[in-house]
Amino acid sequence: MRKQIGIAAAVGMLAALATAVPAEARVNQRQNHQQVRIANGISKGSITAREAVRLESQQVRIARYEARSRADGGGLNRAERIRIEAKQDRASRNIYRQKHDGQVR
Repeated sequence: MRKQIGIAAAVGMLAALATAVPAEARVNQRQNHQQVRIANGISKGSITAREAVRLESQQVRIARYEARSRADGGGLNRAERIRIEAKQDRASRNIYRQKHDGQVR
C-alpha cells in the first residue's frame, strides 16, 4: 500500500514538473502558430493587406509585452502568463474573424 502511495506521489510530482516547463514554451509556440495562420490567410487571399497589417501589429504588441514581462529576469509569473494568454485568445479570435469575413484581396 505504501509503495502504491509513493508511486502515485512520484507520478504526481513528475506531472507537475512536466506541465510547468511547457507553460513557458506554450506562449512562444502559440505565437508562432498564429503567425503561420496569418501567413496562410494572406497566401490564400482570405486576409487582405490591411487586415494583415492590423493582425501583425497585434502580434507585435503581444511579443513586446512578453519581452517586457521576461525582462525582470525571472521569466513569466502566473499573472503575466494568464494576461499574455488572454491577449493571444483575442488575437486568435481576430485572425479567425478576418479569415472568415468573406473579404478577398
